[in-house]
Amino acid sequence: MAQLVKLQDYISRYQRDLKRYPTQFVRLKKIQWERMKTEWETGAEVPHWEHEEEVETFEKKGWFKRIFDKKKEQELAWEESSIELETQDEEEDDSGFHFEPNIVYTPQNLEDLKRMYMDQLFHFQLKWASSTLLEKSHVDPKFLRDSLLRQLTQKLPDNYLLFYYPILQLKNAPLELDILLLTPTEALCIKVLEEENMAAFIGSGDRFWVKKVGKAEKKILNPTIGLNRMETILTQIFKREEIELPIKKIIVSRNGYIDFPGSTYGFQFIDKRKFPEWFTQLKSTNSPMKHMQLKAAQAVLGMVQTTSYHRVGWEVDVEEDPS
Repeated sequence: MAQLVKLQDYISRYQRDLKRYPTQFVRLKKIQWERMKTEWETGAEVPHWEHEEEVETFEKKGWFKRIFDKKKEQELAWEESSIELETQDEEEDDSGFHFEPNIVYTPQNLEDLKRMYMDQLFHFQLKWASSTLLEKSHVDPKFLRDSLLRQLTQKLPDNYLLFYYPILQLKNAPLELDILLLTPTEALCIKVLEEENMAAFIGSGDRFWVKKVGKAEKKILNPTIGLNRMETILTQIFKREEIELPIKKIIVSRNGYIDFPGSTYGFQFIDKRKFPEWFTQLKSTNSPMKHMQLKAAQAVLGMVQTTSYHRVGWEVDVEEDPS
C-alpha cells in the first residue's frame, strides 16, 4: 500500500518525522492485519494486550535509527536499526496512531477480509495525511470517493511515497503540482486526463490539445506544459539538495484514449489500452526504500504549503507559462 505522504495543502504527519513514519506505517499495517486475520480465522476476538506491547514500543515510545552504509551511500535504503524505549520530555500521545480495524460484516473468504481491511486502512491513511498530534485539516469528502487515490494507495507497494496534488510555496505564491510518486529508483510526475468515458485526446506540440467525445470537440490545455514546469521545479530542488533521482513525465488516462502523432520524446503516454500492463509493472518492484528516495521526499516536504501554518521555502525560478 503506497504511503500517502502529502495530500494537497493538508498538514501531514510525514512532515514531522519522515524517517520514522514510513517504517512505522508498514509495521502497524502488518500487526493489525495479523490481528484481524486471526480473529476471522478463530471466530474469537484477539485480546489487545497481545499486541499492545509491540505497538507501544514503536508507536508511543519507539524511535528509529537509520543504518547508513558508507561504502554504498547512493544505493542502500534507510532501514530500521533498532526500536528502543526512551524517556522524553515531550512524549507523543498515541491517540493519533490509533488504528484498530474491525470485522464489520462476515467476509465470505480471505479476499473479502482483505478488502475490508484495506478500506479501513485507506481511511486511516487519510487521517495520517491530514493531521498531526496538535493540528488537523478538514479533508474534502471527495477524496474518500477518489478511485484513483484509492488505486494508487491500495495497490502499489509500501515502499512508494505518494504526493497527491501537493501545493508548494514558490516565490511567496502557492503552486499546485500534479501527482508525484517517488519510487525507490525514480520520481514519477503524473498528469491525469480523466473526464468523460471513452474520450479521445488528440495531442500536439501546440498550446492546446483537442478532446473528442463522440462528435463533440473541445480544446484543453496541453498537459505537457504543466508536467514540464513540474519537472523544472523538481530538477532545481534535487540539484540544490544533491539528489540523484531520475525524473519521468507520464500522462495517464484510465478511461480514455491518447493519440499523439508527433514525437513522444521525454513523455510516456498511458491510456486505457496500456494502463493495465503499465500498472502491473509499477506494482512489481521488490526494491526497499532508498536513501535518495527519502531525501527527495524530505526536500519536497520542505517546500509544501499547509492550511495549518505557513512555511517559507527557498525560491525556485520557474518560467511563467505564456498566456
